Amino acid sequence: MNMLAEGRPTKQEENLIMPEQNAITTHTGNRALMVDEALIFEIGSSDRSGVDLPDAPQVASRLGGLERKAPIAIPGLSEGETVRHYTRLSRQNYAIDVGLFPLGSCTMKHNPRLNEKMARLKGFADIHPLQPVETVQGALELIHELAEWLKLLTGMPAVAMSPKAGAHGELCGILAIRSALEARGDAREVILVPESAHGTNPATAAFAGYKVEDIPANKDGRVDLAALKARLGPDVAGVMITNPNTCGLFEPDMKAISDAVHAAGGLVYCDGANFNAIVGRVRPGDLGVDAMHINLHKTFSTPHGGGGPGSGPVVFSEALAPFAPLPIVEKTAEGHFRLVEEETADEHHDSSFGRMVAFHGQMGMFSRALTYMLSHGADGLKQVSEDAVLNANYILRSLEDILDAPFAKSGPCMHEALFSDKGFADGLTTLDLAKGMIDEGYHPMTMYFPLVVHGAMLVEPTETESKAAIDQFIGAFRSVAERAKAGDESLKTAPHFAPRRRLDETQAARKPILVWTEPELFAQAAE
Repeated sequence: MNMLAEGRPTKQEENLIMPEQNAITTHTGNRALMVDEALIFEIGSSDRSGVDLPDAPQVASRLGGLERKAPIAIPGLSEGETVRHYTRLSRQNYAIDVGLFPLGSCTMKHNPRLNEKMARLKGFADIHPLQPVETVQGALELIHELAEWLKLLTGMPAVAMSPKAGAHGELCGILAIRSALEARGDAREVILVPESAHGTNPATAAFAGYKVEDIPANKDGRVDLAALKARLGPDVAGVMITNPNTCGLFEPDMKAISDAVHAAGGLVYCDGANFNAIVGRVRPGDLGVDAMHINLHKTFSTPHGGGGPGSGPVVFSEALAPFAPLPIVEKTAEGHFRLVEEETADEHHDSSFGRMVAFHGQMGMFSRALTYMLSHGADGLKQVSEDAVLNANYILRSLEDILDAPFAKSGPCMHEALFSDKGFADGLTTLDLAKGMIDEGYHPMTMYFPLVVHGAMLVEPTETESKAAIDQFIGAFRSVAERAKAGDESLKTAPHFAPRRRLDETQAARKPILVWTEPELFAQAAE
Protein backbone atom coordinates (compact mmCIF):
# COMPACT_ATOMS: atom_id res chain seq x y z
CA MET A 1 0.00 0.00 0.00
CA ASN A 2 1.52 3.33 -1.04
CA MET A 3 1.24 5.87 1.76
CA LEU A 4 2.27 9.36 0.71
CA ALA A 5 2.12 12.09 3.26
CA GLU A 6 1.38 14.64 0.53
CA GLY A 7 -1.36 12.41 -0.93
CA ARG A 8 -3.97 13.32 1.70
CA PRO A 9 -5.34 16.87 1.28
CA THR A 10 -6.06 19.11 4.22
CA LYS A 11 -9.65 19.80 5.25
CA GLN A 12 -9.24 23.32 3.84
CA GLU A 13 -8.20 21.89 0.48
CA GLU A 14 -11.18 19.53 0.52
CA ASN A 15 -13.53 22.42 1.21
CA LEU A 16 -12.16 24.23 -1.83
CA ILE A 17 -12.72 21.13 -3.98
CA MET A 18 -16.37 20.59 -3.04
CA PRO A 19 -17.65 23.34 -0.71
CA GLU A 20 -21.26 22.11 -0.66
CA GLN A 21 -20.35 18.69 0.68
CA ASN A 22 -17.83 20.08 3.15
CA ALA A 23 -19.92 22.87 4.60
CA ILE A 24 -20.89 20.54 7.46
CA THR A 25 -18.06 18.97 9.43
CA THR A 26 -18.13 16.04 11.81
CA HIS A 27 -16.20 15.41 14.99
CA THR A 28 -14.72 12.13 13.67
CA GLY A 29 -13.98 13.32 10.16
CA ASN A 30 -16.31 10.56 8.92
CA ARG A 31 -19.20 11.18 6.54
CA ALA A 32 -21.82 8.62 7.41
CA LEU A 33 -20.53 5.30 6.01
CA MET A 34 -17.58 7.06 4.34
CA VAL A 35 -15.20 6.44 7.22
CA ASP A 36 -11.96 8.42 7.49
CA GLU A 37 -10.02 5.33 8.51
CA ALA A 38 -6.65 5.87 10.13
CA LEU A 39 -3.64 3.64 9.61
CA ILE A 40 -3.54 0.66 11.91
CA PHE A 41 -0.41 2.16 13.51
CA GLU A 42 -2.42 5.27 14.35
CA ILE A 43 -5.22 3.27 15.95
CA GLY A 44 -3.15 1.18 18.32
CA SER A 45 -0.06 1.88 20.32
CA SER A 46 3.09 -0.19 20.39
CA ASP A 47 3.44 0.26 24.15
CA ARG A 48 0.36 -1.81 24.92
CA SER A 49 -1.05 -5.20 24.05
CA GLY A 50 -4.48 -6.03 22.72
CA VAL A 51 -4.80 -8.91 25.19
CA ASP A 52 -4.11 -9.34 28.89
CA LEU A 53 -1.01 -11.43 29.45
CA PRO A 54 0.76 -12.21 32.72
CA ASP A 55 4.20 -10.77 33.24
CA ALA A 56 6.85 -13.00 31.73
CA PRO A 57 9.05 -14.78 34.29
CA GLN A 58 12.64 -13.62 34.57
CA VAL A 59 14.79 -16.28 32.96
CA ALA A 60 18.28 -16.31 31.57
CA SER A 61 18.46 -15.23 27.96
CA ARG A 62 19.37 -17.85 25.38
CA LEU A 63 19.66 -15.37 22.49
CA GLY A 64 23.41 -14.88 22.69
CA GLY A 65 23.37 -11.10 22.64
CA LEU A 66 20.75 -10.86 19.89
CA GLU A 67 18.02 -9.58 22.20
CA ARG A 68 15.82 -6.79 20.89
CA LYS A 69 17.08 -3.41 22.07
CA ALA A 70 13.70 -1.66 21.80
CA PRO A 71 10.03 -2.63 21.66
CA ILE A 72 8.87 -3.92 18.30
CA ALA A 73 7.04 -1.12 16.48
CA ILE A 74 3.70 -2.80 15.87
CA PRO A 75 0.42 -1.63 17.36
CA GLY A 76 -1.34 -3.52 20.12
CA LEU A 77 -4.98 -3.97 19.16
CA SER A 78 -7.74 -6.19 20.41
CA GLU A 79 -9.35 -8.69 18.06
CA GLY A 80 -12.42 -6.47 17.72
CA GLU A 81 -10.36 -3.42 16.82
CA THR A 82 -8.37 -5.38 14.27
CA VAL A 83 -11.43 -6.92 12.59
CA ARG A 84 -13.20 -3.56 12.44
CA HIS A 85 -10.16 -1.84 10.92
CA TYR A 86 -9.79 -4.27 8.04
CA THR A 87 -13.53 -4.54 7.51
CA ARG A 88 -13.81 -0.75 7.21
CA LEU A 89 -10.91 -0.72 4.75
CA SER A 90 -12.54 -3.46 2.67
CA ARG A 91 -15.69 -1.35 2.35
CA GLN A 92 -13.61 1.35 0.66
CA ASN A 93 -12.26 -1.14 -1.88
CA TYR A 94 -13.60 -1.76 -5.38
CA ALA A 95 -14.23 -5.36 -6.42
CA ILE A 96 -16.07 -7.40 -9.01
CA ASP A 97 -18.68 -8.12 -6.34
CA VAL A 98 -19.29 -4.36 -6.06
CA GLY A 99 -19.65 -3.38 -9.70
CA LEU A 100 -18.53 -3.69 -13.30
CA PHE A 101 -14.75 -3.90 -13.57
CA PRO A 102 -13.84 -2.51 -17.03
CA LEU A 103 -10.11 -3.29 -17.12
CA GLY A 104 -9.20 -4.15 -20.70
CA SER A 105 -7.27 -7.37 -21.42
CA CYS A 106 -7.92 -8.52 -17.87
CA THR A 107 -11.34 -10.23 -18.10
CA MET A 108 -12.53 -9.34 -14.61
CA LYS A 109 -15.56 -11.59 -14.70
CA HIS A 110 -17.87 -12.76 -11.94
CA ASN A 111 -16.60 -15.84 -10.09
CA PRO A 112 -19.57 -18.19 -9.45
CA ARG A 113 -19.86 -19.17 -5.80
CA LEU A 114 -20.38 -22.81 -6.79
CA ASN A 115 -16.74 -22.83 -7.90
CA GLU A 116 -15.65 -21.64 -4.47
CA LYS A 117 -17.69 -24.37 -2.80
CA MET A 118 -16.10 -27.06 -4.95
CA ALA A 119 -12.59 -25.75 -4.25
CA ARG A 120 -13.20 -26.22 -0.53
CA LEU A 121 -14.19 -29.89 -0.75
CA LYS A 122 -12.16 -32.36 1.27
CA GLY A 123 -9.73 -34.18 -0.95
CA PHE A 124 -8.97 -31.00 -2.88
CA ALA A 125 -8.45 -28.27 -0.29
CA ASP A 126 -6.75 -30.27 2.47
CA ILE A 127 -4.21 -32.44 0.63
CA HIS A 128 -0.45 -32.10 0.56
CA PRO A 129 1.71 -32.37 -2.60
CA LEU A 130 4.00 -34.90 -0.90
CA GLN A 131 1.23 -37.34 -0.05
CA PRO A 132 1.55 -40.78 -1.62
CA VAL A 133 -0.01 -40.85 -5.09
CA GLU A 134 -2.40 -43.59 -3.96
CA THR A 135 -4.01 -41.21 -1.46
CA VAL A 136 -4.71 -38.36 -3.93
CA GLN A 137 -6.23 -40.22 -6.86
CA GLY A 138 -9.27 -37.92 -6.92
CA ALA A 139 -7.14 -34.79 -7.15
CA LEU A 140 -4.98 -36.27 -9.91
CA GLU A 141 -8.10 -37.31 -11.80
CA LEU A 142 -9.37 -33.72 -11.59
CA ILE A 143 -6.07 -32.37 -12.95
CA HIS A 144 -6.15 -34.95 -15.74
CA GLU A 145 -9.76 -34.17 -16.68
CA LEU A 146 -9.08 -30.43 -16.72
CA ALA A 147 -6.06 -31.06 -18.93
CA GLU A 148 -8.23 -33.05 -21.34
CA TRP A 149 -10.73 -30.17 -21.52
CA LEU A 150 -7.93 -27.70 -22.27
CA LYS A 151 -6.54 -29.92 -25.02
CA LEU A 152 -10.00 -30.37 -26.52
CA LEU A 153 -10.81 -26.64 -26.46
CA THR A 154 -7.48 -25.65 -28.04
CA GLY A 155 -6.98 -28.55 -30.45
CA MET A 156 -3.54 -29.25 -28.97
CA PRO A 157 -2.18 -32.71 -28.04
CA ALA A 158 -0.32 -31.87 -24.82
CA VAL A 159 -0.54 -29.52 -21.87
CA ALA A 160 1.64 -28.47 -18.93
CA MET A 161 -0.52 -27.80 -15.87
CA SER A 162 2.10 -26.52 -13.43
CA PRO A 163 2.77 -22.89 -14.57
CA LYS A 164 1.28 -20.53 -12.02
CA ALA A 165 0.44 -17.43 -14.06
CA GLY A 166 0.26 -16.06 -17.58
CA ALA A 167 3.81 -14.75 -17.73
CA HIS A 168 5.02 -17.94 -16.06
CA GLY A 169 3.25 -19.85 -18.82
CA GLU A 170 4.92 -17.68 -21.44
CA LEU A 171 8.30 -18.61 -20.01
CA CYS A 172 7.29 -22.26 -20.05
CA GLY A 173 6.43 -22.06 -23.75
CA ILE A 174 9.59 -20.19 -24.69
CA LEU A 175 11.76 -22.68 -22.77
CA ALA A 176 10.06 -25.50 -24.68
CA ILE A 177 10.80 -23.70 -27.94
CA ARG A 178 14.43 -23.24 -26.93
CA SER A 179 14.68 -26.95 -26.02
CA ALA A 180 13.19 -28.01 -29.35
CA LEU A 181 15.63 -25.83 -31.29
CA GLU A 182 18.61 -27.01 -29.26
CA ALA A 183 17.56 -30.63 -29.81
CA ARG A 184 18.00 -30.13 -33.54
CA GLY A 185 21.21 -28.17 -33.10
CA ASP A 186 19.67 -24.86 -34.14
CA ALA A 187 21.02 -21.91 -32.14
CA ARG A 188 18.62 -19.12 -33.07
CA GLU A 189 18.76 -15.84 -31.16
CA VAL A 190 15.75 -13.66 -32.08
CA ILE A 191 12.10 -13.64 -31.06
CA LEU A 192 9.74 -11.39 -33.05
CA VAL A 193 7.01 -9.62 -31.08
CA PRO A 194 4.27 -7.55 -32.75
CA GLU A 195 3.46 -4.09 -31.40
CA SER A 196 -0.04 -5.30 -30.52
CA ALA A 197 1.21 -8.04 -28.18
CA HIS A 198 0.94 -8.00 -24.40
CA GLY A 199 3.82 -6.27 -22.65
CA THR A 200 4.89 -9.45 -20.90
CA ASN A 201 5.72 -11.08 -24.26
CA PRO A 202 8.94 -9.15 -25.02
CA ALA A 203 9.88 -9.26 -21.33
CA THR A 204 9.56 -13.05 -21.28
CA ALA A 205 11.60 -13.50 -24.45
CA ALA A 206 14.35 -11.25 -23.10
CA PHE A 207 14.31 -13.05 -19.75
CA ALA A 208 14.81 -16.35 -21.60
CA GLY A 209 17.92 -14.90 -23.25
CA TYR A 210 16.55 -13.97 -26.67
CA LYS A 211 16.98 -10.75 -28.57
CA VAL A 212 13.60 -9.12 -29.15
CA GLU A 213 12.58 -7.31 -32.32
CA ASP A 214 9.29 -5.51 -32.93
CA ILE A 215 6.95 -6.15 -35.83
CA PRO A 216 4.77 -3.12 -36.69
CA ALA A 217 1.00 -3.07 -36.86
CA ASN A 218 -0.87 -2.13 -40.00
CA LYS A 219 -3.48 0.65 -40.20
CA ASP A 220 -6.18 -1.79 -39.01
CA GLY A 221 -4.33 -2.61 -35.78
CA ARG A 222 -3.25 -6.10 -36.86
CA VAL A 223 0.18 -7.61 -37.51
CA ASP A 224 1.81 -6.33 -40.69
CA LEU A 225 2.19 -9.69 -42.44
CA ALA A 226 4.54 -8.35 -45.12
CA ALA A 227 6.87 -6.86 -42.49
CA LEU A 228 6.85 -10.13 -40.56
CA LYS A 229 7.69 -12.22 -43.60
CA ALA A 230 10.46 -9.80 -44.58
CA ARG A 231 12.15 -10.21 -41.20
CA LEU A 232 12.03 -14.01 -40.99
CA GLY A 233 15.37 -15.75 -41.40
CA PRO A 234 17.72 -18.38 -39.96
CA ASP A 235 18.27 -16.34 -36.78
CA VAL A 236 14.56 -16.13 -35.84
CA ALA A 237 13.56 -18.70 -33.22
CA GLY A 238 9.91 -17.77 -33.38
CA VAL A 239 7.19 -15.22 -32.88
CA MET A 240 5.19 -14.33 -29.75
CA ILE A 241 1.81 -13.11 -30.87
CA THR A 242 -1.25 -12.16 -28.83
CA ASN A 243 -4.51 -13.24 -30.45
CA PRO A 244 -6.99 -11.66 -30.05
CA ASN A 245 -4.50 -8.83 -29.71
CA THR A 246 -4.25 -5.99 -27.25
CA CYS A 247 -6.24 -3.70 -29.52
CA GLY A 248 -9.15 -6.08 -28.98
CA LEU A 249 -8.90 -7.43 -32.54
CA PHE A 250 -8.65 -10.93 -33.97
CA GLU A 251 -5.67 -11.63 -36.23
CA PRO A 252 -7.24 -12.89 -39.49
CA ASP A 253 -3.80 -13.72 -40.89
CA MET A 254 -2.90 -15.99 -37.99
CA LYS A 255 -2.67 -19.16 -40.10
CA ALA A 256 -0.58 -17.34 -42.71
CA ILE A 257 1.71 -16.04 -39.95
CA SER A 258 2.18 -19.53 -38.53
CA ASP A 259 2.86 -21.03 -41.95
CA ALA A 260 5.46 -18.37 -42.73
CA VAL A 261 7.23 -18.82 -39.38
CA HIS A 262 7.25 -22.62 -39.73
CA ALA A 263 8.58 -22.38 -43.28
CA ALA A 264 11.46 -20.29 -41.96
CA GLY A 265 12.26 -22.90 -39.31
CA GLY A 266 10.76 -21.02 -36.35
CA LEU A 267 7.98 -21.79 -33.88
CA VAL A 268 4.85 -19.90 -32.88
CA TYR A 269 3.95 -18.85 -29.34
CA CYS A 270 0.46 -17.46 -28.86
CA ASP A 271 -0.43 -15.41 -25.80
CA GLY A 272 -3.78 -16.95 -24.83
CA ALA A 273 -4.72 -14.41 -22.18
CA ASN A 274 -7.63 -13.29 -24.36
CA PHE A 275 -8.92 -16.82 -24.96
CA ASN A 276 -12.17 -15.71 -23.31
CA ALA A 277 -13.06 -14.04 -26.63
CA ILE A 278 -12.73 -17.18 -28.75
CA VAL A 279 -13.20 -20.20 -26.47
CA GLY A 280 -15.58 -22.66 -28.10
CA ARG A 281 -15.31 -20.78 -31.41
CA VAL A 282 -11.67 -21.10 -32.48
CA ARG A 283 -9.07 -23.78 -31.74
CA PRO A 284 -5.56 -22.26 -31.69
CA GLY A 285 -4.10 -25.60 -32.76
CA ASP A 286 -5.91 -25.24 -36.08
CA LEU A 287 -4.14 -21.92 -36.61
CA GLY A 288 -0.65 -23.42 -36.42
CA VAL A 289 0.13 -22.39 -32.84
CA ASP A 290 2.92 -24.40 -31.16
CA ALA A 291 2.47 -23.21 -27.59
CA MET A 292 -0.12 -21.09 -25.78
CA HIS A 293 -0.77 -20.31 -22.15
CA ILE A 294 -4.30 -20.06 -20.80
CA ASN A 295 -5.09 -17.78 -17.87
CA LEU A 296 -7.60 -19.81 -15.86
CA HIS A 297 -8.51 -16.61 -14.01
CA LYS A 298 -9.50 -14.89 -17.24
CA THR A 299 -11.27 -17.54 -19.26
CA PHE A 300 -12.47 -19.97 -16.62
CA SER A 301 -13.40 -17.66 -13.74
CA THR A 302 -10.85 -18.51 -11.08
CA PRO A 303 -10.08 -15.51 -8.79
CA HIS A 304 -8.03 -12.73 -10.36
CA GLY A 305 -5.54 -10.36 -8.79
CA GLY A 306 -4.39 -9.77 -5.26
CA GLY A 307 -0.97 -11.31 -5.71
CA GLY A 308 -1.96 -14.93 -6.27
CA PRO A 309 -2.35 -17.79 -6.39
CA GLY A 310 -2.78 -17.97 -10.15
CA SER A 311 -2.66 -20.60 -12.84
CA GLY A 312 -1.45 -20.50 -16.44
CA PRO A 313 -1.44 -23.96 -18.07
CA VAL A 314 0.36 -24.19 -21.41
CA VAL A 315 -0.83 -26.29 -24.36
CA PHE A 316 1.67 -27.63 -26.88
CA SER A 317 1.69 -28.80 -30.50
CA GLU A 318 3.12 -32.17 -31.53
CA ALA A 319 6.42 -30.42 -32.29
CA LEU A 320 6.78 -29.19 -28.70
CA ALA A 321 4.92 -31.87 -26.71
CA PRO A 322 8.09 -33.96 -26.04
CA PHE A 323 9.75 -30.93 -24.42
CA ALA A 324 6.91 -30.04 -22.03
CA PRO A 325 7.92 -29.63 -18.38
CA LEU A 326 7.39 -32.10 -15.57
CA PRO A 327 5.40 -33.26 -13.72
CA ILE A 328 2.71 -34.75 -15.96
CA VAL A 329 -0.41 -36.57 -14.78
CA GLU A 330 -1.02 -39.78 -16.72
CA LYS A 331 -3.84 -42.30 -16.65
CA THR A 332 -2.66 -45.90 -16.58
CA ALA A 333 -4.22 -48.82 -18.43
CA GLU A 334 -5.74 -49.92 -15.12
CA GLY A 335 -7.52 -46.58 -14.73
CA HIS A 336 -5.27 -45.20 -12.02
CA PHE A 337 -3.41 -41.89 -12.16
CA ARG A 338 0.27 -41.32 -11.72
CA LEU A 339 2.74 -38.46 -11.85
CA VAL A 340 5.58 -38.57 -14.34
CA GLU A 341 8.47 -37.10 -12.36
CA GLU A 342 12.22 -36.89 -12.97
CA GLU A 343 12.69 -40.41 -11.63
CA THR A 344 10.39 -41.92 -14.28
CA ALA A 345 10.80 -39.41 -17.12
CA ASP A 346 13.43 -41.55 -18.87
CA GLU A 347 10.74 -44.08 -19.76
CA HIS A 348 8.93 -41.89 -22.28
CA HIS A 349 9.49 -38.19 -21.54
CA ASP A 350 13.25 -37.81 -21.49
CA SER A 351 13.21 -34.66 -23.67
CA SER A 352 11.46 -32.52 -21.03
CA PHE A 353 13.28 -29.29 -20.24
CA GLY A 354 12.71 -29.92 -16.52
CA ARG A 355 10.41 -28.36 -13.96
CA MET A 356 8.70 -24.98 -13.72
CA VAL A 357 7.67 -25.25 -10.06
CA ALA A 358 8.38 -27.44 -7.07
CA PHE A 359 5.11 -29.34 -7.21
CA HIS A 360 2.09 -29.78 -9.50
CA GLY A 361 0.27 -26.45 -9.83
CA GLN A 362 -2.57 -24.69 -8.04
CA MET A 363 -5.19 -27.20 -6.94
CA GLY A 364 -7.72 -24.56 -5.93
CA MET A 365 -7.54 -22.96 -9.36
CA PHE A 366 -7.90 -26.32 -11.08
CA SER A 367 -11.04 -27.28 -9.16
CA ARG A 368 -12.65 -23.90 -9.81
CA ALA A 369 -11.87 -23.98 -13.54
CA LEU A 370 -13.15 -27.53 -14.05
CA THR A 371 -16.34 -26.68 -12.14
CA TYR A 372 -16.85 -23.73 -14.48
CA MET A 373 -16.34 -25.91 -17.54
CA LEU A 374 -18.67 -28.66 -16.34
CA SER A 375 -21.31 -26.08 -15.38
CA HIS A 376 -21.31 -24.55 -18.86
CA GLY A 377 -20.58 -27.51 -21.09
CA ALA A 378 -19.31 -27.12 -24.64
CA ASP A 379 -22.31 -25.10 -25.80
CA GLY A 380 -22.18 -22.85 -22.74
CA LEU A 381 -18.50 -22.04 -23.23
CA LYS A 382 -19.24 -21.11 -26.83
CA GLN A 383 -21.95 -18.74 -25.56
CA VAL A 384 -19.45 -17.24 -23.11
CA SER A 385 -17.23 -16.00 -25.91
CA GLU A 386 -20.17 -14.88 -28.03
CA ASP A 387 -21.65 -12.84 -25.17
CA ALA A 388 -18.26 -11.34 -24.29
CA VAL A 389 -17.79 -10.19 -27.87
CA LEU A 390 -21.37 -8.92 -28.08
CA ASN A 391 -20.99 -6.84 -24.91
CA ALA A 392 -17.69 -5.32 -26.07
CA ASN A 393 -19.14 -4.36 -29.45
CA TYR A 394 -22.20 -2.89 -27.76
CA ILE A 395 -19.93 -0.57 -25.77
CA LEU A 396 -17.84 0.28 -28.84
CA ARG A 397 -20.83 1.21 -31.00
CA SER A 398 -22.59 3.04 -28.16
CA LEU A 399 -19.63 5.36 -27.54
CA GLU A 400 -17.90 5.78 -30.92
CA ASP A 401 -19.91 8.96 -31.57
CA ILE A 402 -18.50 10.67 -28.46
CA LEU A 403 -15.08 8.99 -28.12
CA ASP A 404 -12.51 8.36 -30.81
CA ALA A 405 -12.35 4.62 -31.58
CA PRO A 406 -9.27 4.25 -33.80
CA PHE A 407 -10.05 0.75 -35.11
CA ALA A 408 -13.84 0.87 -35.12
CA LYS A 409 -13.94 0.82 -38.93
CA SER A 410 -11.68 -2.19 -39.28
CA GLY A 411 -14.44 -4.58 -38.24
CA PRO A 412 -15.98 -5.75 -34.99
CA CYS A 413 -13.82 -5.88 -31.90
CA MET A 414 -13.51 -9.03 -29.85
CA HIS A 415 -13.52 -8.98 -26.04
CA GLU A 416 -12.65 -5.32 -25.51
CA ALA A 417 -13.28 -1.89 -26.99
CA LEU A 418 -10.43 0.58 -27.54
CA PHE A 419 -10.76 4.37 -27.42
CA SER A 420 -8.30 7.29 -27.52
CA ASP A 421 -8.17 10.78 -26.01
CA LYS A 422 -8.50 12.47 -29.41
CA GLY A 423 -10.97 15.34 -29.15
CA PHE A 424 -10.44 16.12 -25.47
CA ALA A 425 -10.18 19.81 -24.59
CA ASP A 426 -6.66 21.19 -24.15
CA GLY A 427 -5.19 20.27 -20.80
CA LEU A 428 -7.48 17.31 -20.16
CA THR A 429 -6.15 13.77 -20.41
CA THR A 430 -7.13 10.13 -20.22
CA LEU A 431 -6.08 10.19 -16.56
CA ASP A 432 -8.61 12.96 -15.86
CA LEU A 433 -11.40 10.93 -17.44
CA ALA A 434 -10.37 7.89 -15.42
CA LYS A 435 -10.53 9.89 -12.18
CA GLY A 436 -13.96 11.14 -13.20
CA MET A 437 -15.09 7.54 -13.57
CA ILE A 438 -14.13 6.94 -9.93
CA ASP A 439 -16.61 9.66 -8.95
CA GLU A 440 -19.22 7.79 -11.00
CA GLY A 441 -18.60 4.70 -8.87
CA TYR A 442 -16.44 2.68 -11.28
CA HIS A 443 -12.91 1.38 -11.24
CA PRO A 444 -11.20 3.06 -14.22
CA MET A 445 -10.60 1.19 -17.45
CA THR A 446 -7.07 0.28 -18.54
CA MET A 447 -5.22 3.51 -19.39
CA TYR A 448 -2.44 4.32 -21.86
CA PHE A 449 -2.25 0.75 -23.14
CA PRO A 450 -1.75 -0.46 -25.83
CA LEU A 451 1.01 1.96 -26.66
CA VAL A 452 0.06 2.10 -30.34
CA VAL A 453 -2.89 4.37 -29.43
CA HIS A 454 -2.35 7.81 -27.87
CA GLY A 455 -4.15 8.21 -24.56
CA ALA A 456 -5.58 4.71 -24.90
CA MET A 457 -8.64 3.61 -22.93
CA LEU A 458 -9.24 -0.14 -23.07
CA VAL A 459 -12.62 -1.41 -21.84
CA GLU A 460 -13.61 -5.05 -21.36
CA PRO A 461 -17.11 -5.70 -20.00
CA THR A 462 -16.87 -9.54 -20.10
CA GLU A 463 -19.87 -11.79 -20.64
CA THR A 464 -21.10 -11.77 -17.04
CA GLU A 465 -22.54 -8.24 -17.12
CA SER A 466 -26.21 -7.66 -17.89
CA LYS A 467 -27.40 -5.16 -20.49
CA ALA A 468 -28.73 -2.97 -17.66
CA ALA A 469 -25.31 -2.89 -15.97
CA ILE A 470 -23.57 -2.12 -19.26
CA ASP A 471 -26.08 0.63 -20.11
CA GLN A 472 -25.39 2.27 -16.76
CA PHE A 473 -21.64 2.09 -17.40
CA ILE A 474 -22.06 3.53 -20.90
CA GLY A 475 -24.09 6.39 -19.47
CA ALA A 476 -21.41 7.20 -16.91
CA PHE A 477 -18.60 6.90 -19.46
CA ARG A 478 -20.46 9.14 -21.92
CA SER A 479 -21.12 11.76 -19.24
CA VAL A 480 -17.46 12.02 -18.23
CA ALA A 481 -16.32 11.98 -21.87
CA GLU A 482 -18.64 14.89 -22.64
CA ARG A 483 -17.11 16.81 -19.74
CA ALA A 484 -13.58 16.06 -21.02
CA LYS A 485 -14.46 17.30 -24.50
CA ALA A 486 -16.16 20.41 -23.09
CA GLY A 487 -13.12 21.33 -20.99
CA ASP A 488 -14.61 20.74 -17.53
CA GLU A 489 -11.79 21.87 -15.24
CA SER A 490 -13.22 19.95 -12.28
CA LEU A 491 -11.96 16.72 -13.86
CA LYS A 492 -8.41 17.87 -13.12
CA THR A 493 -9.10 17.55 -9.39
CA ALA A 494 -11.25 14.41 -9.57
CA PRO A 495 -12.07 12.18 -7.80
CA HIS A 496 -14.09 14.36 -5.43
CA PHE A 497 -16.20 11.70 -3.71
CA ALA A 498 -13.67 8.93 -3.06
CA PRO A 499 -12.18 8.16 0.38
CA ARG A 500 -9.01 9.90 -0.83
CA ARG A 501 -8.63 12.68 -3.34
CA ARG A 502 -6.20 12.57 -6.25
CA LEU A 503 -2.78 11.35 -5.23
CA ASP A 504 0.55 12.29 -6.75
CA GLU A 505 0.93 9.04 -8.67
CA THR A 506 4.41 9.88 -9.96
CA GLN A 507 5.72 10.36 -6.44
CA ALA A 508 3.83 7.29 -5.27
CA ALA A 509 5.67 5.20 -7.85
CA ARG A 510 9.08 6.79 -7.40
CA LYS A 511 9.13 7.47 -3.67
CA PRO A 512 6.63 5.17 -1.99
CA ILE A 513 6.43 5.30 1.79
CA LEU A 514 5.77 1.69 2.70
CA VAL A 515 7.08 1.47 6.25
CA TRP A 516 5.55 3.06 9.31
CA THR A 517 8.14 4.87 11.43
CA GLU A 518 7.44 5.66 15.05
CA PRO A 519 10.22 8.15 15.84
CA GLU A 520 10.64 7.56 19.58
CA LEU A 521 10.96 3.78 19.35
CA PHE A 522 13.29 3.84 16.38
CA ALA A 523 15.45 6.45 18.08
CA GLN A 524 15.77 4.06 21.03
CA ALA A 525 16.70 1.22 18.69
CA ALA A 526 19.38 3.35 17.06
CA GLU A 527 20.97 4.01 20.43
